Amino acid sequence: MPIALYTNTSFYNDIAEELRLFTDAAVVCAETPDAADVTVLLDGWTARAQATLAPGRADYSYTHPAVTGSLLVVKRYEKRCVKIAAFRMMQKLYNTATPWGSLTGIRPTRLYRELLQEGVEAADAMMLDEFDVSPDKLRLAKTITAVQQPIFATQTPKDVDVYIGVPYCRTRCLYCSFGSEVRGAKTDMCAYLDALKQDIAYGAAIVRDAGYTLRSVYMGGGTPTVLTAAELEDVLAFALDAYGGYGQEFTVEAGRPDTIDEEKLALLKRLGVGRISINPQSMNADTLERIGRSHSPESIPAIFAISREIGFTNINMDVIAGLPGEDDAAMRRTLDAIMEMEPDNLTVHTLAIKRSSRLKQCLEQYPLPDAATAESMTRMGAQAAEKMGMRPYYMYRQKYMRGNLENVGYAVPGKECIYNVDMMEETTSIMAHGAGAMTKRIFGGEHRVERIPNPKDVPTYIQKLAWLEKEKRKLFMQE
Repeated sequence: MPIALYTNTSFYNDIAEELRLFTDAAVVCAETPDAADVTVLLDGWTARAQATLAPGRADYSYTHPAVTGSLLVVKRYEKRCVKIAAFRMMQKLYNTATPWGSLTGIRPTRLYRELLQEGVEAADAMMLDEFDVSPDKLRLAKTITAVQQPIFATQTPKDVDVYIGVPYCRTRCLYCSFGSEVRGAKTDMCAYLDALKQDIAYGAAIVRDAGYTLRSVYMGGGTPTVLTAAELEDVLAFALDAYGGYGQEFTVEAGRPDTIDEEKLALLKRLGVGRISINPQSMNADTLERIGRSHSPESIPAIFAISREIGFTNINMDVIAGLPGEDDAAMRRTLDAIMEMEPDNLTVHTLAIKRSSRLKQCLEQYPLPDAATAESMTRMGAQAAEKMGMRPYYMYRQKYMRGNLENVGYAVPGKECIYNVDMMEETTSIMAHGAGAMTKRIFGGEHRVERIPNPKDVPTYIQKLAWLEKEKRKLFMQE
């Protein structure tokens, strides 16, 4: 049954996110308090939340000290009031805690860094006492923030990162919600690749005219190595020529082992790529088949060894905690196999059940680990990373994650990915190319971010290239 929510504020969606931390039920709008299962009302600086839901009834009242300032500042604190009241009411009702407390945003470390402006003690108290973040998660946020400081120190306000997107894969994973397409034997890539190069030419000219300095280049997807070696060389050589280099760092998500071979790896190395990803997600054959990956566990160490022989000294590997049918033993097998290979980065994702994924459409067919098991798996990932000499260096969260957890990137000191930190912490502007890619302009002094999303649909993206160029130029040329 859906939950009917009534509020006298404009924060309906924010309150609904708090409710969804505790239940999978859909949240619908109630037109009157009498028709509501949950009411969250704001009166001055006091928020009152009340619910009558299985397993019972609960209420909570939260009062924040009065705040003065701009309309934006006031609304920010009003939202905090209603979110905290709703969270604590649900926590009281279900008698359970969530690791990140009432935080529902994707960037807890960015929030913590902003809170540090008031001092470490004040920031810690805010995270623990106001947002109800667990001590373990606060320690994680503090560690990541400290590791990121040297990376921030190398930034300037006129730096820009470049993202090149290839929204195609060999197969579509069960859990995938990205706007990516399956590349088959007859898929014609010419129109997309021509448009991508035109987009790159436009972006490079804008970056040059606006006086920006290239900081890093990141090619992602989809799976960029679904391209042939000739296609990869065509796009990457074009981008390097247009931008005049790759800045401090050049990353390509090689991704699936079944799309990588020695020819492509040698090509990437020759073009200056310094960091690649080889992403097993799981090292269990039955899981790979279940989630729609078209490679075997055995193919992963084989292609990893070739990557090392060719000279790649910064290799990332991704795993996912909470995959259908997996338990602690399955996660242990995956991590043991990865530790034998000794990558330089390990990214531990937590499964997010996205509405547009096949998994969401047929959940009853796929038994998922419970929240406690998902948390145990992420803890195992952290322990494996520590054994390999890695530190957590970036983190982000997504909606509908198992256990309200997070995705964490770990790296051997000195092997952190600059682009990942810049992008997730929103400290550097990004010029993004390709269908579904997101261009961002960071206005540092104002703590403001403006975005221009490229259409996810490939034909629409191609059709709107000229319009996108005008919008990006307007964004980057404004003072």
